[in-house]
Amino acid sequence: MTTSAAIAAYWDAAASGFDDEPDHGLRAPETRAAWSRLLASWLPQAPADVLDVGCGTGSLSHLLAEAGHRVTGVDLAPRMVEQAKAKLAAAGLPGRFLVGDAAAPPTGEERFDVLLSRHLVWTLPDPYAALAEWAGRLRPGGTLVLIEGRWREAGQAGVPYVADAETLPWHHGITAEDLAVAVRPLMTRVRIETLSDHAALWGGAVADERYALIAHA
Repeated sequence: MTTSAAIAAYWDAAASGFDDEPDHGLRAPETRAAWSRLLASWLPQAPADVLDVGCGTGSLSHLLAEAGHRVTGVDLAPRMVEQAKAKLAAAGLPGRFLVGDAAAPPTGEERFDVLLSRHLVWTLPDPYAALAEWAGRLRPGGTLVLIEGRWREAGQAGVPYVADAETLPWHHGITAEDLAVAVRPLMTRVRIETLSDHAALWGGAVADERYALIAHA
């Protein structure tokens, strides 16, 4: 069985090179600008309280803080969290980052205006429970943003994922249609935006299914 410890160790090992991927590091101006425009179109006017689950090295958190939002990031991998903290600190931006399970964020009774997750659900042992947990973390009228896809391969830069990863319910991702079916009982006004044809987001053309699901509490 895939364990939290194995997952954390995998992403800790990947942390040093994580930002080398164009859509992870957002180092190219056109890629950064493309993500910034998308986030602005999905989120309420700043300042909003945003929970970035599975925040990785904090690139999206950086964009959100830059736009004036109050950001809390959560990731299971301590080295990812260290890099996220350093990234925002270097930019002089505020942000809170916590080591913990993105499926059950360690934020107590806090509620948020937005919960954001990117490329995370395929790693979760129980994605249905996580979705229910996330819906419960939103204030009334809050926004859930899930940036997901159906991948050709699962892992980081072609490195095989953790042992027994094939037992994960959504290993290799999930289609937009299937994710919408899972979210609709929990949220309202569920809509899908296709992202596969937005090459600037990914640093080049992609051939797999990529999309954003946006829903409201």
